[in-house]
Amino acid sequence: MLNIDGFAYTNSLRQVHPLEKAAFAFITMFMCIGFSLPVISGLVIVLMAFAIVGPARIPIKVYFRLMSLPFSFLLIGVVTIAVSITTKGSGAGWLAGITISGITVGITYSGIIYAIGLFLKSLGAVSCLYFLSLTTPAVEMTAVMRKLKFPSLFIELTDLIYRFIFVMLATAEEIHTSQSSRWGYASMKNSMKSLGQLTAALFVKALHRSQTLYTALSSRGYTGQLNVLTPEYTVSVNNIIIIAVIESALTITAILLEMGYIG
Repeated sequence: MLNIDGFAYTNSLRQVHPLEKAAFAFITMFMCIGFSLPVISGLVIVLMAFAIVGPARIPIKVYFRLMSLPFSFLLIGVVTIAVSITTKGSGAGWLAGITISGITVGITYSGIIYAIGLFLKSLGAVSCLYFLSLTTPAVEMTAVMRKLKFPSLFIELTDLIYRFIFVMLATAEEIHTSQSSRWGYASMKNSMKSLGQLTAALFVKALHRSQTLYTALSSRGYTGQLNVLTPEYTVSVNNIIIIAVIESALTITAILLEMGYIG
């Protein structure tokens, strides 16, 4: 399992103000989502890859391994979007198709363009979130949300859910290792059976650990807010200028693309 929290505490951008990193990640992500342009989405992916592997010094193998998870998931999703089903028959714009009993199933040029754009947009948004999670510890993001006056309930739920994700991943890995050592995945039949047992056991353990966590918090005087100490940071004017230049360049490029001056 990849230790995302470990990289968040040891990366080269650790001492950068978390508000600066959050601003860079979210402004870029909103631009990627707001401008429905594959070129902008591609630029965002490249930009975040450079920021993660370059200034943050995250190993490139770790980055590609992380990106492979949403890549495979999104690829399956956009394939279904690219396929069109109609009863009007194939006509202009169809690249390939087959008609059975009056129903045509195939791929159109517009469907492929839309699927590629959605794929790049989703991957760009995920890369922005990876940048933030790999460079900023969850404790500091909690402090940022408090400064931005987010609702306390939202902050606490976000923090607890984030922590619990890693607890569940570690538990699932332990169960999977135990099953593998007993040839639980030696065949397709065994794999399906072991996967079902893993899911059931993980649900029970998740319920038990959530109850234990609540008991532990209550015994320490939990009143609905997790108070933590965070380091003091200094806002860097240079970083703000760099962020402004990058976002301005992306905005200008997007506007020129939409107006037809580029491409």
